[in-house]
Amino acid sequence: MENTVFDILVYVFDRYMLEELPAETERETIERDLARVGFGEAKVTRALDWLADLAEFRNGTGPGPSALAFRAFNASEMRRLDADCRGLLSSLEQGGILLAPQREIVIDRLMALDTEELSTEQVQWVVMMVLSSQAGALENAQASAAGLLPAAMLSVPH
Repeated sequence: MENTVFDILVYVFDRYMLEELPAETERETIERDLARVGFGEAKVTRALDWLADLAEFRNGTGPGPSALAFRAFNASEMRRLDADCRGLLSSLEQGGILLAPQREIVIDRLMALDTEELSTEQVQWVVMMVLSSQAGALENAQASAAGLLPAAMLSVPH
């Protein structure tokens, strides 16, 4: 079975449990490690670019949508995020785990994956990656995530 960008992201997140996403100097080390364990160069590059793009959101893109705003999914999002995935995102937001701007980052990062149909497990992992990339967000999620995210995902030490 060929690995996907998502597989590489989970490996990097699980192995490095990064508080800070890879800097350019660390990127080369991570690329070598991923090549050594058998991930293909093109997908490694895409995965590390995905992480770099996630890091850009930390630098502040201005205020996000209002907490009172209604989120309508476009046709591409509807096709790739089934009702269970959209319901999970809604539950996470209603449960106070995701703020509206974070939800938008999660959706952006999900759409950037090379997977045509996304699963709730993939949504959960991307939520964890987004929250862990933002100072304090993971700790806030841990406090209010009972039953919405697997406990194993919330026990990431930082």
